[in-house]
Order: sequence, then C-alpha cells, then structure tokens
Amino acid sequence: MELDTLLPQLHEKIATVRRDIHAHPELAFKENRTADVVAAYLSDLGIEVHRGLAGTGVVAKITAGNSKRAIGLRADMDALPLKELNTFPHHSKTEGQMHACGHDGHTAMLLGAAEALVKTRNFDGTVYLIFQPAEEHEGGGRVMVEEGLFDTFPMEMVFGLHNWPGMEAGQISVIEGPVMAGTDRFEITVTGRGGHAAMPHQANDAIVAAATLITNLQTLVSRNTDPQEATVVSVTRIHAGHADNILPNSVVLGGTVRSLKPELKDMMEAGVRRICTGVEAMFGVDIDIVYSYGYPPTVNAKVATDHARAVAEKVVGKGKLLTHLKPSMGAEDFAYMAAVKPGCYVWLGNGMGEGGCMLHSPHYDFNDSVIPTGIRYWVTLAETVLSKA
Repeated sequence: MELDTLLPQLHEKIATVRRDIHAHPELAFKENRTADVVAAYLSDLGIEVHRGLAGTGVVAKITAGNSKRAIGLRADMDALPLKELNTFPHHSKTEGQMHACGHDGHTAMLLGAAEALVKTRNFDGTVYLIFQPAEEHEGGGRVMVEEGLFDTFPMEMVFGLHNWPGMEAGQISVIEGPVMAGTDRFEITVTGRGGHAAMPHQANDAIVAAATLITNLQTLVSRNTDPQEATVVSVTRIHAGHADNILPNSVVLGGTVRSLKPELKDMMEAGVRRICTGVEAMFGVDIDIVYSYGYPPTVNAKVATDHARAVAEKVVGKGKLLTHLKPSMGAEDFAYMAAVKPGCYVWLGNGMGEGGCMLHSPHYDFNDSVIPTGIRYWVTLAETVLSKA
C-alpha cells in the first residue's frame, strides 16, 4: 500500500487515539495506561514490542529487507501537573493533570508511523520506535539510556520531534547544532537574624541580602557572559516571612539557569556561588546553596540534521521548511539520547497559538490537522535513511 493512500485512512484513526490519550493524562514514570495503549496498538499490527525500560517505556522493532542498519524514532508520553481549562469532549478526566505540551500528539503520530511503516515496508533495515516516559523535568530519556537503550537496540542515529505553537501548522524547523538549552536548578537559603521590623538595627535582615543577591545574579548574563552566547538566570520563587512587622530569620529562593553550551553550565554555577559568597561577606549572613545539574543542551549532529532537513523539504516543501529559527531556551531530555548517538530534533508547526494555546498553557490542545504531516515525516525519514538503493 502506498503512503498517499494510507494517510487519509490513518488521520481520523490516529486523531481518535490522540484524543483518548489526551483525556487520560499520566505524569512522569506513571504512564501505565498510555504504555498499555501504545503496546496494544503495536501488538495488533504484529510489531515486536519490548517494555520495561525506565519503567513504563515501550520500544518497538520494525524490520524490512536484509540490511543491518537501524535508526530510532522517539516520542514522549507524559503529561503535566496542570489543571486543564478546556471544555471540549476530550478534555482531561484526571483533575490536576493535563497534556499541555502535546506529548499525546507525539505518541499518536509515532503510532501512525508504525502502522504506515508496517503496511508499506519501503525501507531496508530496522526502525526502532521509542516511546519514552518522563520527559517533563524527570529525565526519562536519561534513564532509558542508562538502562541500556542503545545496547539492547543498537542504532546508528536517533530522531525526535516536538510540536511547536507559534509556527504555522505544517511547517517544520530543522537547525544544526544547539536547538534546546541545558537547564540547571538552584535553591539558595539566606539566613540572617530575625527581629522587629521597626528595629532593623537589632536584626540582620535576610530579605535585604536576598534582594541584593537576586539583583546581582542578573550580572552573570549581562556582565559575565559573552553577549553572543545565550544564557538565562531566572529566580522563580521566594519564600520569606509571614507578618508585616517581623523580619524573618531566613529567606529561601530558587530558580533556573539555562545555557546552550555545556561549558557555560560550569561557568554559571561558579558565578552563582561567587556572588553568594560576596553577599555573605557584605551582609554578614549565612548562605547555603543547592545547585543541581539538569538536562544538557540538545545538540543536533550534522549527519542526522542533513537527513532531517532533506526529508522535511520533501515532506512540506521548501517554502515550509525553516532553517533559520533561533534555538529555544526550553529544555529537552532527548539531549541524553543525542549525546550518545548522532541525533536530530525538529519542530513541527502546531499553529499560531491563538487563545493562549501555547505550550504548558491550561488552554493548550494539540492540532490534529498536522497528524498526517508528522506521520509522513517519520515514514519518509525511515525510507530515506534506510533506503533500499
């Protein structure tokens, strides 16, 4: 069967699967129902299915021809701890959990690609379909790699895809090099000496010290980093005090550091610690720092990017292929896979995001109209990299 004939049949079928997954979101490492849906769909197609990596991960194997070559196609399955505000029929049935990042669409499109690959088999080699748990903040990709993903399923390249609101539906963005930032976290506790707010001279004001610290952390970007390098330092939470007339004993603040190069991660940590040491000396407070490294930057390798770019142009046409977009300062744990195997992570336009329909919004919904484009991209990628010629 030809792909052009199959896609219209798959479109509504896969949209139905996508909406079912959307209605039943599951958080990181708890994607049990989703994994069951994925495994059952694949098994019904006669595809070899492996379960258990990273707990709820699913890996499927599709082989055609005689070649020993193999590639991996990856989709993420987890949802977010967010209350959905949509009211359409397939809205989340689980209070406080929502597919607000489109992982339901990613999973469904890869299932559609699996069915198309099985029915067309216009490639020579093996395609591994990687359904990954826990992308959102928990590092399921890292766990899959650590538990032997590439040892058990040897492949020469690995590819990822994410829907991207703000891009025209059906466009595909492919850029070489850094495409998503690395992300680290910090929690800083500033301890002074509490007292009466009307008598600050009898206390040691941790809030003033913390405020100075927050202001000076911004100089790590504005005065310590090459202006042509992308870095972000954001303090995102502050907890201190409970009354207007009391100076609290301590202040706890936390936030995130983003960068596009691994070497910048070390530089930023050193800078955070240096500024904390200076504020300690300036105000006579004690500062405790917990600095945690998170996802590394996601970097697209040239060989994989060349394939992805050529395939995307074939699928959507030169006019809808974007190669000039700047990297995002968001983070992606596909980075762990791309650090081991040459990889390429692309963005698929999900529409302009009207009505607040952007990633991690309580109003978000995946655009089902791009399902055929996503399936065609995956199938054409497999056919191109594992060409019969």
